Amino acid sequence: MNVLLQNEDTIAAVATGMGGAGIGIIRISGSNAIEIGNRIFVNPSEKKLITAKSHELIYGHIIDPMTKKDIDEVLISKMKAPHSYTAEDVVEINCHGGIVSLRKILKLVIQSGARLAEPGEFTKRAFLNGRIDLAQAEAVIDIINAKTEKSLESSMAQLEGKLSQKLEALDVILIEILSHMEVNIDYPEYDIEEISFSFVNQQIKTIINKIEEILEVAETGKIYREGITTAILGEPNVGKSSLLNTLLMENKAIVTDIPGTTRDTIEEYINIEGVPFKIIDTAGIRKTDNLVEKIGVEKSRALLDQTNLVIFMRDISQELSDEEIALLELLKNKQTIYVANKTDVISDAKTAIKEPWIPMSLIEDEGIEMLKKEMIKMVFEGTVNQDADYLLTNARHIQLLEATKNSLENAIKTMASQMPIELVSIDVMEALENLRGITGKAIGMDIIDQIFKNFCIGK
Repeated sequence: MNVLLQNEDTIAAVATGMGGAGIGIIRISGSNAIEIGNRIFVNPSEKKLITAKSHELIYGHIIDPMTKKDIDEVLISKMKAPHSYTAEDVVEINCHGGIVSLRKILKLVIQSGARLAEPGEFTKRAFLNGRIDLAQAEAVIDIINAKTEKSLESSMAQLEGKLSQKLEALDVILIEILSHMEVNIDYPEYDIEEISFSFVNQQIKTIINKIEEILEVAETGKIYREGITTAILGEPNVGKSSLLNTLLMENKAIVTDIPGTTRDTIEEYINIEGVPFKIIDTAGIRKTDNLVEKIGVEKSRALLDQTNLVIFMRDISQELSDEEIALLELLKNKQTIYVANKTDVISDAKTAIKEPWIPMSLIEDEGIEMLKKEMIKMVFEGTVNQDADYLLTNARHIQLLEATKNSLENAIKTMASQMPIELVSIDVMEALENLRGITGKAIGMDIIDQIFKNFCIGK
């Protein structure tokens, strides 16, 4: 989609967070953006936005054209198409970040001929105008939602087009395959079907191998994007909330010697070696007659089906209870790290605690680093390539790549059955459409609209 949109409305929105801040930005995009900005902007030297150079920053004031009152002191810039975020004419107003100022200026912009942008509409226009493909556009929301430096790094790689480049290379091979088959179909008098099948079979296997290489990093990408949901489970008063506070390095959970203090789950993200872990401190699992505590206990049990990782914690100074034995049985098929806390209260802790248990004393700050290493080991051990120059993070992309692979595997089966090459071409064409669905070369507007609904208004 490399043709600029025609006759689109001029749109506007606050591009920064609404709230008290030093600077707030209002973005205007469309054919009337510069005219609208010029209408409400006044420069002390009477310099007009409409005659200013592209990408020049100008000092002045936003005024109400009706009352001639100053609204705010601003810096304003214009970016002429196609050298802007949306590839349209864009004006950005840098004003003070107060809610009143931002709303007042946005209201003036809308009154002057713009309309309020829909969620993600600026990025959607960048895609429709051919400045970025759909995979790059989706990377924008990943950058905004990045929870660690590693997830930001992988999202930036996708925005820069590293994934798109790999997909484009596959696109070229598929087009070559289809062209080769088309010759055989159009000129049946030349008996080249056997050669065609051999060539097509080899090329398709090459593409399948490359797709499998891309999919290998999908699990890593999902981890960096969504994080690892990790529940701390155990009986009351074994140190679960203290462990959460230690991992967060702040007193997020209330800690007392009274069993059952934590009545509900507490969720917070931590960053360990670039991997986001969503740590959930749960209510202590035990039999109780307290209704509120009982609800918390049931929620803790229900979490077992929703977590990627469990940290099971017990008080090493106490004998295993029946509830703990029952819980350990439930955890047999879960990724679980076993922590023996309160080693400071027993003299022979180092010899008494055997693997897989990690000895820990939160009072003496022992065992935390060992736990973190085990958490990373549980996530990555022998499963994924962490050194790839890109990471596949989007579930839609994964689904389409798997569909592409399935279509190509069907093409190989069709050839093995000695079916006509016309039928093979149908499978290859289906594979090409699935692949192009990732970058947006072949995708319906209904799907495009759905994707950009997940964006914030100003992006």
